[in-house]
Amino acid sequence: MEFSQEDFDHLLLSEHARKTAEANYATNPLDADNLTNWGGALLELSQFQNVSDSKDMIRDAVLKLEEALAINPTKHDALWCLGNAHTSHAFLTPDPNEANVYFDKARDCFQKAVDEDPSNELYRKSLEVTAKAPEFHSEIHKHGIGQQTAGPSGGGSSASATAASNPKSSKTKSSDLKYDICGWIILAVGLVAWVGMTKSHVPPPPPR
Repeated sequence: MEFSQEDFDHLLLSEHARKTAEANYATNPLDADNLTNWGGALLELSQFQNVSDSKDMIRDAVLKLEEALAINPTKHDALWCLGNAHTSHAFLTPDPNEANVYFDKARDCFQKAVDEDPSNELYRKSLEVTAKAPEFHSEIHKHGIGQQTAGPSGGGSSASATAASNPKSSKTKSSDLKYDICGWIILAVGLVAWVGMTKSHVPPPPPR
């Protein structure tokens, strides 16, 4: 897998956030914010793995986020991040019936996040897009994209709006479709990691 410089920088930031969260957990395992940051970082990193490793990392992220919610059941950013974890897992699952189970879990998480923070536009958009997720899933696996690497697709930093506003826009090229689908997932979990790092004032990793 080849990484652009942007992808590589993104990967470094995500790994730095994961290590920081892991270190913080050792001193305070009941910090729900830290657990949420950890889950978000794992979701980020999962986008750079092959399908099998990505699923394993997503499962680990789910455990961290569920641990955060066990501490604070109304923590809306953890609920939202957990919704993204289930969505990511669904897209990596070829069987549509099995994938729909994860999409249903994601929709439930997004709805709870919206209920806790109704004014959050990102939560509402995530809930809206999840309704279209099975259609996205069908297109991905019709082209066989889901069996390929779950890695970065052009960085994924700006594809969210396209996928959310026009789910049929990228049907002309399977590569474009993969960019859109993975893009909004990467964007969503990326925001969690960035917000978490900002809250904890974690310095970025040194340049190489």
